[in-house]
Amino acid sequence: MKDKELKILLSAPRGFCAGVERAIEIVEKSLDKYGSPVYVRHEIVHNKFVVDDLKKKGAVFVEELEEIKDKSRPVIFSAHGVPKKIPEDAKNYNMTYIDATCPLVSKVHREAENLHKSGYQLILIGHQNHPEVIGTMGQLPVGSIDLVQDENDAKNYECKNSKKIAFVTQTTLSVDDTKEIIQKLKEKFPNIREPMKEDICYATTNRQMAVKNIAKNCDMFFVIGSRNSSNSVRLVEVAKKSGCSKTFLIHSQSKIPFNEIKKSNVIGISSGASAPEILVKNFINDLKNKFTISIDEVEIIKENVVFKIPKKLN
Repeated sequence: MKDKELKILLSAPRGFCAGVERAIEIVEKSLDKYGSPVYVRHEIVHNKFVVDDLKKKGAVFVEELEEIKDKSRPVIFSAHGVPKKIPEDAKNYNMTYIDATCPLVSKVHREAENLHKSGYQLILIGHQNHPEVIGTMGQLPVGSIDLVQDENDAKNYECKNSKKIAFVTQTTLSVDDTKEIIQKLKEKFPNIREPMKEDICYATTNRQMAVKNIAKNCDMFFVIGSRNSSNSVRLVEVAKKSGCSKTFLIHSQSKIPFNEIKKSNVIGISSGASAPEILVKNFINDLKNKFTISIDEVEIIKENVVFKIPKKLN
């Protein structure tokens, strides 16, 4: 089987973004400073490998603050952001908390608050029940921000009051799908106010552009990432839409479809913003055991974004 030659187009940029790197560093630095256990509310980032690694180091993951028996221990809020009520609850419990919300998500929170203060009814374009969406909607009083998930929602959206309308978006959406939803909203509400600078984050945009760039040249495409990682799932959709119908998400429970790969000549590989590079390396090593491979890394843009960690951890 090893005589089969396989060309790999490796998408770049891929993998960790600055917000994910910062969130993981916050957990590690907190463990250094406070010792274990350090609690983390919700998965710090959506990746089982990362979460398991931090568990080994002494992080304990919970979904709600109530689950934390020892309230004298610090708690970290995940990169996806939390509703306003959560830091308030932590203060009421007298807990030490560290906010690992990605600065680009915090930007959307501030944007939403400012628009609300200026008298706008808000629309959030995003996916229901995603922690980032729960966090953004939780910045404002109930009823002042409505969720629109797709073009259909946009077409049927009615403003319940006579307020001016504005929209913000989840940071990890498909750039193309979001454009179409925004188009529908603009047709319906010509005066709708849009963000000064697009809310979809640089890393999401870059990873999608990089995948688009190579997917059409691939027989199969693999995105390394978790099933609950919005940006990873979007990369799968982007690759399919860009011309590679055989695109798969490789997550912790995945079986590699070697028999399918055997029928391919060129495969593409990318990884979501919360997937560590070791998982890409492991996947390529699994392929190396079966095939003779050549790798061509196709980079479309250099990323050099770095976010500072909170002062209290320095």
